[in-house]
Amino acid sequence: MEHLVFSTSTPTKHNVHSNIAFITPYLLLKFMFVIVGALVVIVSIVIGYTAHGGQLGVLWQWTEFVIIIGVALGTLLIANPLSTVKNIVAAILGSLKGSHINKDAYMELLKMLYELFQLAKKDGLLGLEPHIENPASSSIFSRYNSFSHNHHAVDFLCDTLKVVLNGGIPAHDLEDLMNMDIDVVHAEELKAPTALNTVSDAMPGVGIVAAVLGVVITMGKIDQPPAVIGHSVAAALVGTFLGILICYGFLGPLAKNIEGGVNEHGYYVQAIKVAVLAFVKGVPPIVAVEYARRSIPMEYRPSFKEAEEAVKQK
Repeated sequence: MEHLVFSTSTPTKHNVHSNIAFITPYLLLKFMFVIVGALVVIVSIVIGYTAHGGQLGVLWQWTEFVIIIGVALGTLLIANPLSTVKNIVAAILGSLKGSHINKDAYMELLKMLYELFQLAKKDGLLGLEPHIENPASSSIFSRYNSFSHNHHAVDFLCDTLKVVLNGGIPAHDLEDLMNMDIDVVHAEELKAPTALNTVSDAMPGVGIVAAVLGVVITMGKIDQPPAVIGHSVAAALVGTFLGILICYGFLGPLAKNIEGGVNEHGYYVQAIKVAVLAFVKGVPPIVAVEYARRSIPMEYRPSFKEAEEAVKQK
């Protein structure tokens, strides 16, 4: 997809019925996917290490943790403004909760768009004004929690319809305007996973720094018994181990997970874009909704019959 967007605003809260309807073993696993993956990484290392006679106590070198984690946080603060650091924290917490974008959210979006377009067809574009001027009190938006709690999606739709309401903008210019909005937000929200990935890439090097410091300490013990020197060398090597593990086992995958959230939110906003654009071109509301349905990823896309039955219930 050409244009994607990610929002780190407050996670969408579905209504109770929607939550119950879509709680499946797959979604439960997905919501905890980051934690499950981290546990798999840790357990695999512990089993493999101890199976060869390794002593777990040797791996606990708190000074190495202080060096590596401290340098990682320091470089993150040096390279990024406070707003990006806050977005990273919010994105990590959001990845632990799992994405709120699912089939239920898309079905609500399709029904909301159909109801909105039907209103515009019946009462004219001016009939939309109370809803887009004050979306928080809209009788339409308030019925669709997954949409109304997605603040960027609400702003994107309302601001676009305000332009349409003012009139005088061709469809291709409206598309350019929406793409520009998507691109700006996309670039802004990609800063968090990009910054996290940069820190991840630096971790092996930071691990080497910690190991070198351990070797320096070991050189000061060169006159000690072999057992003391061996323990000191092992402690130094733990730094390299931790740097590589944090990079490829945790931070790198976590950055990729957050980037996946960018794509999921991007498809959601893209569905709004194509539906509005189709409606502005004069197609019937049900056809405009079909444009949105076709842009939904296959994992969440309802069938034509499902979408048709859902919107016609309105």
